[in-house]
Amino acid sequence: METIVRLPESTAPSTLVEVLAALRKEHLDPRHESKSWGDWIYLECYNTVISIEANHGLSSSATIEHGEGEEDGEPVVSILRAFGKLGWHGVDNDGEFRLL
Repeated sequence: METIVRLPESTAPSTLVEVLAALRKEHLDPRHESKSWGDWIYLECYNTVISIEANHGLSSSATIEHGEGEEDGEPVVSILRAFGKLGWHGVDNDGEFRLL
């Protein structure tokens, strides 16, 4: 299962530093890795990962790829809360929705 999150188009992008700090404020231990195929945020003790679109350290779109058994509850709730506090929105078939 995946959850797409992004900033509204009229909003300036977040820095990767801001995203990592927001995740830490939610008591997660994120680790950013830049690969040739994209940027990833791994969370210590969880299988859920975040594929984040980054350009020169700025981002406005990410996909949360839920680890098996982690679709509901932690860490997803904390991840969504962290992105929500940065002004990001979730996206589903019905359009955008506020996080938090």
